[in-house]
Amino acid sequence: MKKLTKIGGVAAVAVALVLSGCGQGGSTGPETAKGQQAGGDLSKLVSINAKDAKDLEPGGTLTLPVGTLGPGFNVFARSGNSTDNQSLHRPIDGAATWGCWNFDFDGTATPNKDFCEDVKSEVKDGKQTVTIKVNQKASYNDGTPIDVKTFENTWKMLNGKNKDINIVLPGAYEFVDSVKAGANDKEVIVTTTQPVYPLSSLFAGLVHPAVNTPEVFNNGFVGELHPEWMAGPFKVDKYDSTEKTLTLSQNDKWWGTKPVLNKVVFRQLEPSAQIAAFKNGEIDAISANTISVYSQLDGTKDSEVRRGQRLFSGGLILNAVKAPLNDTAVRQAIFTVMDRTALRNVRFKGLNWEEPSSGSLLVLPFSKYYQDNYPVKDSGTDPAKKVLTDAGYKLNDKGIMEKDGVPVSFKITNFGDDPTALATAQTLQQQLQKAGLDVGIDQRSLADFGKTMGTQDYNVTLSGFGLTSADATDGVKQFYQSKTNDNGLGDAELDEAIQKLSSIADDTERNKAALDVEKKHMAKYYSMAPVFNGPQISFVHTGLANYGPSLFKSLAQVPDWTTVGWEKGKQKK
Repeated sequence: MKKLTKIGGVAAVAVALVLSGCGQGGSTGPETAKGQQAGGDLSKLVSINAKDAKDLEPGGTLTLPVGTLGPGFNVFARSGNSTDNQSLHRPIDGAATWGCWNFDFDGTATPNKDFCEDVKSEVKDGKQTVTIKVNQKASYNDGTPIDVKTFENTWKMLNGKNKDINIVLPGAYEFVDSVKAGANDKEVIVTTTQPVYPLSSLFAGLVHPAVNTPEVFNNGFVGELHPEWMAGPFKVDKYDSTEKTLTLSQNDKWWGTKPVLNKVVFRQLEPSAQIAAFKNGEIDAISANTISVYSQLDGTKDSEVRRGQRLFSGGLILNAVKAPLNDTAVRQAIFTVMDRTALRNVRFKGLNWEEPSSGSLLVLPFSKYYQDNYPVKDSGTDPAKKVLTDAGYKLNDKGIMEKDGVPVSFKITNFGDDPTALATAQTLQQQLQKAGLDVGIDQRSLADFGKTMGTQDYNVTLSGFGLTSADATDGVKQFYQSKTNDNGLGDAELDEAIQKLSSIADDTERNKAALDVEKKHMAKYYSMAPVFNGPQISFVHTGLANYGPSLFKSLAQVPDWTTVGWEKGKQKK
């Protein structure tokens, strides 16, 4: 599942080998680095200061910033579909955010033995049977065992059949036919109506059996985390909505590996406040993905820089539900006039970062499946104006394109107070104005991001999706299936092609088919425009181990919450 995230330089971001070392940045900016293409060296995109947990100093606290902290805390619901929300749940609710699967740096999936000790699949006569051996010790904080009832409830809540349940997308659950107990309740037998690939698209998150009605699912997590329905190495110690902090401590009910850290604290902070907090030693890590942030952090005492690839599909998200962007011609004109190279130049100015032009939202350019699906070949001001005039628009006496006396007027919503993010939005604004579009800037707090995107209260935003996957199968459903994507854009032909994807066993063939759907949808509906991916540049306090850019192995740069900690003698006192 893709998670919405911001482009601002210090927001918590999504992350989906030989480890690379840390690099110090000088006053002229970071050392030169670049994104990899297919066949490239992925070790250059990972930097975590890897240490064996037994060599770290037991205990200590890690304090991290987030841009949003609530109010919707259900990671499976649209209102909770953000990288910040997913990130803070990872240490306290592995059941919901990891489920049956772990992922390596390169995206390879293996069973997560804390929950699912073994997962086997058999296909016979076009039907699939998946047998899952659940860890005997696995249970929620309230004592509810994680067993067949959990898996059955997960399927029923997420399969999309009950339209009152506000899920992000049904994914592979729509192909599940039954979930039953095998030899006992800890052996789960799943049958499907058609084979499901990749297998890791099933039960990568588990829904507590008590979350079994639309009311609880949709509204029960508003301002409420429900720690009793979680399972992870840490537990909620205190949630303070006034101070905007979430404090975690070691979970004595956790049956897996005991974490190194004693405490984890998440603090909701605007970008400028995050910078000050890091320099003052109040938080321990911060993303510096724009030069405006990097330059303010450079030289911070007792800090170091870790640099890699951000697993982020960034670009333009257009709200086709609201006028004037409900007209395909307007959206096509935006795609056509937009100078993506110029936007990348603004976004990455001073970062010494180079990357291939982004042409897909489904996979990154280093993927062996990657193909450039951007639909516009003849771009610029005149071609964009022609798109609009061919659709019946004309320039009014103010130089604005209008149709039937109604001018094309809208705003670009920008979140947070990062200067580079604002400069990128303003550059886009100027580009669109050249095509005769009346475009303003709608500036909002970073804390408003989740609510704004969840309710589609915007026209255009330079935003994007974290958790960019190693496999395109689930992403294509979320973005391009007519009954799933936020704009409701699509058609029967594309929906049928998407429906068939999960039954294609060959990874290369399935991903090619998924990317071909993206290519056709983008050229017909112009709803989301890939622009950039970008680096992950993190400042961390010296001595922080097993933290940093980690590709598909982590979210929020923590590959394993039980091993993150401080080198001996480096804990803050």
